[in-house]
Amino acid sequence: MTDERDPGSPQPASRGGDQVREAWRAGTRARALKSAPERRERFETSSAIEIADVYTAVDLAGFDPEQELGLPGEYPYTRGVQPTMYRSRFWTMRQYAGFATAAETNERFRYLLGQGQTGLSVAFDLPTQMGYDSDAPQAEGEVGRVGVPISSLADMEVLFRDIPLGEVSTSMTINATAPILLALYVVAAERQGVERAAVSGTTQNDILKEYIARGTWIYPPRPSMRLVTDVFEFCARELPRWNTISISGYHMREAGATAVQELAYTLADAIAYCEAAMDRGLDIDDFAGRLSFFFAAWSELFEEVAKFRAARRMWARIVRDRFGSTNPRSQVCRFHVQTAGSSLTARSIDNNVVRTTVQALAAVLGGAQSLHTNSRDEALALPTAEAARLALRTQQILAHESGVTETPDPLAGSYYVETLTNELERAAWAELEEIAALGGTIAALERGHQQYRIQESAYLVQRRIESGDQVVVGVNRFQDEAGVTPPLQKIDPEGERRQVEGLRLVRAERDPIAWLASLDRLEAAARSDENVMPALIDAVRAQATVGEMSDRLRVAWGEHRELITV
Repeated sequence: MTDERDPGSPQPASRGGDQVREAWRAGTRARALKSAPERRERFETSSAIEIADVYTAVDLAGFDPEQELGLPGEYPYTRGVQPTMYRSRFWTMRQYAGFATAAETNERFRYLLGQGQTGLSVAFDLPTQMGYDSDAPQAEGEVGRVGVPISSLADMEVLFRDIPLGEVSTSMTINATAPILLALYVVAAERQGVERAAVSGTTQNDILKEYIARGTWIYPPRPSMRLVTDVFEFCARELPRWNTISISGYHMREAGATAVQELAYTLADAIAYCEAAMDRGLDIDDFAGRLSFFFAAWSELFEEVAKFRAARRMWARIVRDRFGSTNPRSQVCRFHVQTAGSSLTARSIDNNVVRTTVQALAAVLGGAQSLHTNSRDEALALPTAEAARLALRTQQILAHESGVTETPDPLAGSYYVETLTNELERAAWAELEEIAALGGTIAALERGHQQYRIQESAYLVQRRIESGDQVVVGVNRFQDEAGVTPPLQKIDPEGERRQVEGLRLVRAERDPIAWLASLDRLEAAARSDENVMPALIDAVRAQATVGEMSDRLRVAWGEHRELITV
């Protein structure tokens, strides 16, 4: 990585000569402080950016609105990726779901679609994420616990039974096994009679953040990056409506990253993916238009809005100026947002509804393209249908009743928001420069740089909460009397048995000759420079399972073992 900072990016504004503001501080403000001292000496955002006592035009001295803001739908896209934004179409409302079995998750999907949800978002269980079949020893006790188990094409077909894959957009939160799950989805759509050109959705497919913050990796970083670029290449050729990756800052933020770290490390990962694809021989405009992003929304409203605005501006400059894109579509930072799961509390869970509403408002004011709102009971269990419905209603009220969707980027021009956007951007560029000095994203994560910084930030927040300096309502302040725990989502203990029985039936009924030949072709493709996606699709058609395909890639590439040297 090199410094991709645009020479026109906002520079610190001089505050000298602001006579009106200084007179206000010495007069009106000083008199007020005598009778009403401020709550603390220093006010700052979660990223330790100091918040001034007041913002005026002097904070934006040298700021060129035409260059830094533009208009909605125009470079640098600070004000939004579409000219009309929500005046034409609301964001896609996706409620993340997956539990127990494919059949039960299918029921939840159809329920949510019936309640007005406009897209699907699939949560997979840990065995599926880690490339193990439901009957593997490593999967015992984990099948269907935190997501839906998908081991075979039969599972994928049940998951989307009576859901037309040519009409519904599906987001799949899957990373190490993303190419395998995409192959399963493609064949499931094929068996519904849906042409590939009509298949739309997103695979998260962001393996770098797994090494940084989440941990569901399988293979070493470099062959894992090869899988990511195989998906880029295949989709550029075969799936024109598929978003090939959702480059995720969300999980880094959930692990403790600040807003600045989330912004910088997400863009650093995106740069690494672009470099890998271009090393493969792809032109930036062959694939960048199908890249998408995934951010968290926390409760600090203005910092979050500023983060989303800065992300669009920075990405537009990186793609155009660093990578030489000439296609405006490639320069657009489209993103999904999920409200902050780790902000939810197990105590006083009704407070979580309020937290989620503020966070969802930040996403909408920040111009998100799709949104998941967490349910109030998620600190205790997977959400019930009723809690998921209330979370969806939160989005619908924001869309239809709040008025914040009536004009694009309604906070544009605020002295505070524009200054904060500039300062977040400036701090994120500094983080990117530090990663570049370490040799780039992969070299930095192999040294544990991002991991250590995130852990350090998480530790500081925890200390502030424990000391009471950072208030968490209902936890360290304003605690309610012990209430009654509401009914929670229960996972059917027989679900794992039914899942394993179905998997064994698939194995018993398939053609063993075609199955073995398809896995041999997959391993050969992995050992060559060939794109593995066609071999994966052939293996899916031959009824190979997720674990069997993952194991052939393990044989070819080995498994990753974490080694951090800071």
